[in-house]
Amino acid sequence: MTFKNKKIFVAGHKGLVGSAIVRALQKRNFKKILTIEKSKLDLKNQPGVQKFFKKNRPDYVIIAAAKVGGILSNNKYKADFIYENLSIQNNLIHLAYLYKVKKLIFLGSSCVYPKLCKQPIKEKFLLSGKLEETNDAYAIAKIAGIKMCESYNLQYNTNFISLMPTNTFGPNDKYNTLNSHFLPALIKKVHKIRNHNKPKLLIWGNGKAKRELIYVDDIADACIYFLNKRTKHSLINIGTGKDFTINYYAKLLTKIVCPKKKVEFIYDNSKPNGTPRKVLNVGLAKSYGWKSKHNLTNALEFTYKDFIKNKIKTSKI
Repeated sequence: MTFKNKKIFVAGHKGLVGSAIVRALQKRNFKKILTIEKSKLDLKNQPGVQKFFKKNRPDYVIIAAAKVGGILSNNKYKADFIYENLSIQNNLIHLAYLYKVKKLIFLGSSCVYPKLCKQPIKEKFLLSGKLEETNDAYAIAKIAGIKMCESYNLQYNTNFISLMPTNTFGPNDKYNTLNSHFLPALIKKVHKIRNHNKPKLLIWGNGKAKRELIYVDDIADACIYFLNKRTKHSLINIGTGKDFTINYYAKLLTKIVCPKKKVEFIYDNSKPNGTPRKVLNVGLAKSYGWKSKHNLTNALEFTYKDFIKNKIKTSKI
């Protein structure tokens, strides 16, 4: 049986990353993509997850399911973030072992690395310093997932790896100014001021924090690539290796959304800046033959078009 005829379970298929993975698998003509609605299976419920594995017997598993959010929600709902993420990943990783899954990919986050980490961030810097306080509960859950995959490989000879994407954006994101990540929140803010005579854009913090962004289709591509790639390493960074300030991204978006207007930036210094700089060293991924492909400006333009499409469709954004 060829790789494309194997059963691939995408956990979290309705989210930003999960939906991109499903689209990429379909585009590549994979025949047996397994998904299940959240209303039909609570991934925090181990008996329910076990029943799903017993019935469907997936050959491969990609864990894109997670409770995610921006700085404010991560800081406010720490208990929810650590409990829900630990429960989801514990169930999926353990049952993948019990049902002899050929390979599992656990999607983490670059927030697992220390707040004041040496840049660019190498995989070996994990657990080398203090985490960013605003999202430490989420980060600790993700670190536990990394170590769980590593431990199962050592004890049970499984083939479970963790991919650590940098800040992700693209179609099907949550455009919420309070609870989403910085880029979708920024897209919504810029969109709201596009018709103002003298537009003013409110930016949290001082706008000087540097962030690396990766388009979600690149992450989907990485997942499929490494699903069928034997690796010596169980932790691999996924990113572009390039970072820019929040101000830079804001300027790019204003050029896309309201190109004929001069936008004044206003800074809310009562809001946290988060980690001062975060850019991944992606040398390991490149050594295995993978690198990101999408141009930043083009990807931002496509993402804004998706925002407009969703705004029209839902009338809620």
